[in-house]
Amino acid sequence: MYNPEIEAASREELRKIQYKALIKSLHRVYDNVPLYKQRFDEWGVKPDDIKSVDDLSKLPFTYKQDLRDCYPYALFAVPMEEVVRIHASSGTTGKQTVVGYTKNDLDMWSVCVARALSAAGATKRDFVHVSYGYGLFTGGLGIHDGAQLLGAITIPASVGNTDRQLQIFQDFGSSILCCTPSYALYLGETIAEKKIPLENLKLKAGIFGAEPWTENMRREIETRLGIKAYDIYGLSEIVGPGVSYECECQAGMHINEDNFIPEIIDPETGKVLPYGERGELVFTCVTKEALPLIRYRTRDISRLIPDKCACGRTFLRMEKPCGRSDDMLIIRGVNVFPSQIESVLLTIKEVLPHYMLIVDRANNLDTLEVKVEINEEILTSSDAVRHIEDISLKIKHKIDSTLGISAKITLVEPNSIPRSQGKAQRVIDNRKLN
Repeated sequence: MYNPEIEAASREELRKIQYKALIKSLHRVYDNVPLYKQRFDEWGVKPDDIKSVDDLSKLPFTYKQDLRDCYPYALFAVPMEEVVRIHASSGTTGKQTVVGYTKNDLDMWSVCVARALSAAGATKRDFVHVSYGYGLFTGGLGIHDGAQLLGAITIPASVGNTDRQLQIFQDFGSSILCCTPSYALYLGETIAEKKIPLENLKLKAGIFGAEPWTENMRREIETRLGIKAYDIYGLSEIVGPGVSYECECQAGMHINEDNFIPEIIDPETGKVLPYGERGELVFTCVTKEALPLIRYRTRDISRLIPDKCACGRTFLRMEKPCGRSDDMLIIRGVNVFPSQIESVLLTIKEVLPHYMLIVDRANNLDTLEVKVEINEEILTSSDAVRHIEDISLKIKHKIDSTLGISAKITLVEPNSIPRSQGKAQRVIDNRKLN
């Protein structure tokens, strides 16, 4: 552990730490952010009315639209001369949202990432290869600063130029890879295509985030790269990567609870749900200075695990998000997350882990087409047509039996679905264009 006195603190001690920081944060936003003062007053609540962490439910939610409405700096709780860095979301689901950091915010963030790296086995002797994008996206610089705080040798490779990335792997001795899971798969594919022996690489672990990925995808990455793959969770509005992280047990992600208080709510009613129930993840920032969001609705669907982990950490764990409430597809009345279809596809050994979902509407009925790449060996086999038909039927049956929905299966040639070096685009919903 990077901070054993915090990461393994008793629940009672953690609650004391959280409450002390929470009250300070509530006063900060009430006194300095007009939107929060207005919302709190409308709800008839003052910071000092919160007597424990359990009273969080008395406070109003914060939404992503609030950041857009307050663009760029109206939600900041400190004067701009105290802000030392600006980041922004990727804007994949709308106008980008701007976030700011004080020096103390950056220090806290680095500690969170250093904890995540340590939990994945990184030490001062490791070469941390950062293939997240550097710039307004929080991934690159967030991981970079945490690696440097840990004392590891940091390689700021950024994204792109895959051939150069692989050369760096071999020449520099990269041992910890940090990037999106979809890019990790692409790196693994390229290593195989170039016939680079895995034993020539020193990679031992990877820390992957910024997009949802399944357990089957984890196994695929681990096989292709010869590493142990760890999940890291974050979102720019809260801080960036490092809000939570996996340990060697890989039984949920430990939330840095001394900085971020989690809740799970019913996404329809907003009611707080008990530990173990699946719902929408909500975070309250208790140590951030520049942008301390209160009860921020992430839209990520997860659940909280209260049991003490075998690794000894006492932080609450969150289940790997199974999707987002605003990314959920409703097809003919059935709730479908792209990750569910991905999980099915990754059980079919004849196809590659690259796919695209195309949703449309014909004669007032929703349609779903699943395009997925097929292995080259199938295409070149003597009985390719029959194999392709059999594989299509197998995928169709599995999706139908698992999700309760019928889909058109289209098998396409390898490398025909666009690759992403950032967040993978998996869904095209043409119904929005009608």
